[in-house]
Amino acid sequence: MTTITFQVQGMSCNHCVNSIEGALSEIGATGKVDLANGTVTVQYEESKLSADALKEAIEEQGYDVVS
Repeated sequence: MTTITFQVQGMSCNHCVNSIEGALSEIGATGKVDLANGTVTVQYEESKLSADALKEAIEEQGYDVVS
């Protein structure tokens, strides 16, 4: 398992948490949103998913991945 943390803008509530964590789960990753720090920490299989795919899943929910 590989772990990566993204800085994400636009998250403010539990709906945001559920949207992002649900989208990551659908593609086979496990995400943990930290609203206080504006981060999403993701665990995933590098052989099955790329960091770009993870970013895309978050951005498709309407949030901006800044790093």
